[in-house]
Amino acid sequence: MTNTFAAIFENDNTRPAVLTTKSSDPPSLSLTYQQLHSQASRFISQAQTLLGSNYYVGLPIASMLGNGLPCLLAFLGTALMRSIAAPLNPAMKQSEIEFYLQDSQSKVLIVSLKEACSSHQGILAATKLGLSIWTIQWSDPEGIIIQPYNQTAQVFDANSSPPQTADFAQIQPNDTALLLHTSGTTGRPKAVPLTHANIIRSMFNIAQTYNLSPQDRTFVVMPLFHVHGLIGSLMSTLYSGGSVVLPQKYSASSFWSEFIASESNWYSAVPTIHQIQLQHELPNNLPHIRFIRSCSASLAPTVLTQIEAAFNAPVLEAYAMTEASHQMCSNPLPPLAHKPASVGIPQGVQVAILDDQGHRVHLGEVCIRGSNVTTGYLNNPSANESSFTNIYNKDSTIETTETLPGSNELWFRTGDQGYLDEDGYLFLTGRIKELINRGGEKISPLEIDAVLLQYPDVLEAISFAVDHELYGQEVNAAVILKPGSTASEQSIKDFVGRHLAAFKVPKVIFISDILPKTATGKIQRRVVSDYFTKKA
Repeated sequence: MTNTFAAIFENDNTRPAVLTTKSSDPPSLSLTYQQLHSQASRFISQAQTLLGSNYYVGLPIASMLGNGLPCLLAFLGTALMRSIAAPLNPAMKQSEIEFYLQDSQSKVLIVSLKEACSSHQGILAATKLGLSIWTIQWSDPEGIIIQPYNQTAQVFDANSSPPQTADFAQIQPNDTALLLHTSGTTGRPKAVPLTHANIIRSMFNIAQTYNLSPQDRTFVVMPLFHVHGLIGSLMSTLYSGGSVVLPQKYSASSFWSEFIASESNWYSAVPTIHQIQLQHELPNNLPHIRFIRSCSASLAPTVLTQIEAAFNAPVLEAYAMTEASHQMCSNPLPPLAHKPASVGIPQGVQVAILDDQGHRVHLGEVCIRGSNVTTGYLNNPSANESSFTNIYNKDSTIETTETLPGSNELWFRTGDQGYLDEDGYLFLTGRIKELINRGGEKISPLEIDAVLLQYPDVLEAISFAVDHELYGQEVNAAVILKPGSTASEQSIKDFVGRHLAAFKVPKVIFISDILPKTATGKIQRRVVSDYFTKKA
């Protein structure tokens, strides 16, 4: 099979590939693989026209789109014309968008025609940076349509290299197809380039893990600007020849009616969504569900048991991250054991537990290697140096271990602590890095700290995670105000909300006279979290 996204069109082209629901935009539509191929080609043709017939390999094209056919076709079309898809969260604010557009060196931003206006946060950011802006929409009977929003911005330097013609056959496995940012705790968010080969391997691994076939149909509830929804659900299903159901967004009230009407038989979601569904009344005609996948955050064993009992389906917890093109480990399908509290066994990757010096230990940092793993962050040598390692023997020589075809020789440090049991199942015991994991959304506390410190009356600030029953973790913060200030908690929240997406705004901000520090004067987020949550 082709080692690029063109592989999905090697399936039976008369079978349904993508279906939308009654609440989708467009509603109740079905595309076969042949029609999906045609619409992806249509996107490419229009994109090349807008680029003035100057098509270049490696051109970053950003998008801010909700789930739906336009989002899917913007991603597929961009990658299939050998450009780089750089999807962004539509909930982000202008200052955040500006950073991501600059860091990815995107030349174009695609937004929904229905949402395009002068106050659109992405349009404001792209206009300020001088990017070209395209609008996208689905229009019957033609299909996908992209048009310029602004006519003045220039995409290319006049001295650029000669144009090339887009051709699926010309796509190379090592072409970067997707660029996503992952938040870090030691600096700015890091850009993760993923190639066609990286993603195809992940799609293959996922399809193998769950025995996906043309008879399967997944109901996509996760956003397509993250690897969970994009690769874990959508692309892996297309790779297997199955069908993808695309509601416009997750809705607890319409989930079961649309799941049943679309004849879906599996879905993948974060634990938060599983818990929400448990709180809603089940339909009388509960459908047969082949399996339910849980990923992106830890699933409590009690919740897993409740879901299996309520939905009459095996719940398989998986372990994934952006740098691995999503999946690394997963619990297997029955009759093999799926163990509560475990994220399962390695799936097409190698896993090692290492200490800080790169020696094998029982309990330590989870490190991985495989052809689905990125070869390194974009323009970030310091992060690459700290994130990749060899395995060393006791005498400090490099351990020689057989590598998987196409994989990096080095091992990627995940930042998670864990151990492997006697059966090879991985158990995670906590994060080494200090990301806040809110319902699967990985949030950098440093990013929040920086905004808090921009507030004129804030002298010191620190954000941290607190346990939350629904989201797993929630964002809190503590601040010390400048002398004489009368700033309120709400005014600080409002300020942060003007700079960051709503899910990053601390739900509680403690206004204090002190921030607990270690004997050496350092602030540890866990110590601060314990101090204020116990005090509250």
